[in-house]
Amino acid sequence: MFSVSFGSDNHSGVHPDIWKALLKADEGFAPAYGEDTLTLEVLDKIETLFGENCQACFVMTGTGANVVAIQNLVKSFNAIFCAQTAHINVDECGAVQKFTQARLQVIPTTDGKLTPELIGPYLLNNRDQHHSQGKVVSIAQSTEYGTLYSIEELKILADYTHHQGMLLQIDGARLANAASALNCSLKDITKDIGADIVSFGGTKNGLLFGEALISFRPDLTSDIRFYRKQCTQLYSKMRYISAQFDAYLKNELWRKNASQANAMATLFSRNLLEIPEVELIQPVQVNSLFVKMPGPSIEKLMNKYHFYIWDEAKNVVRLMCSFNTTEKHIVEFISDLKNSLVK
Repeated sequence: MFSVSFGSDNHSGVHPDIWKALLKADEGFAPAYGEDTLTLEVLDKIETLFGENCQACFVMTGTGANVVAIQNLVKSFNAIFCAQTAHINVDECGAVQKFTQARLQVIPTTDGKLTPELIGPYLLNNRDQHHSQGKVVSIAQSTEYGTLYSIEELKILADYTHHQGMLLQIDGARLANAASALNCSLKDITKDIGADIVSFGGTKNGLLFGEALISFRPDLTSDIRFYRKQCTQLYSKMRYISAQFDAYLKNELWRKNASQANAMATLFSRNLLEIPEVELIQPVQVNSLFVKMPGPSIEKLMNKYHFYIWDEAKNVVRLMCSFNTTEKHIVEFISDLKNSLVK
């Protein structure tokens, strides 16, 4: 076990306010499966936060959120467009394909972002009965490369998607980091840009577990509770997810935590840019850094810190900051990095 990990924002612990909320919820008895008063109240708060005429529900995991969301939007003969680096393509063990039986149409990108120009050529197959028919564009905000879609880019993509008769799903595991970085509301980058269904992550930002799903097309997602049950995402003691989100929403704890993680990544990048032997290969916009550094330095640093090698052939590593990353952690890492470069 490492004293400091830059491996993932999943490696951080649980925010103290979340623990307090869990303990408070752990009193007495309450109906199960989301029928308790607290769950109904918190879901109402989320629906108010994201805008009128939306429908919210809770699931347990980020993978579950993507699966449940997309199941509502596709048939087995459909195709789901996503970036090559997308979590649903790389890190979910084929879960979306298993549960939907639809095809992932993977699109290469240099920055993890999809555009109409990148999607367009793949829509040619929609003319032929022999091919999977494109139905969903799935993006992450922020992306797996830590890059951000601007509000204008999101609007353009949503408009294009709808013009093509498709739907836009947003993996929002790090939606809080995106809203913090863009200095906007959650509604600004979801409902207002034309998204059809999104997730609002908590696990990577100080919660013990739990994600929220928000549909802006209740007419298309009326069966969402059944899909949630089928793919084992209906949590019995729902009050424990709801209690966490109640604390998460209070005084915008979600934004406070995300802002801290983003700020530490920005500080990290400034220090790294002062080291000639190091190169940032993606812009640092949220709480992740993709860093090219000498192989021997990577080996030495991994004896003390936990982080992941992103591209072994090019000596690129990913460093993640979280809500409990501190300046001291970064200063120590930078010092050890510099020492590793001394011949």
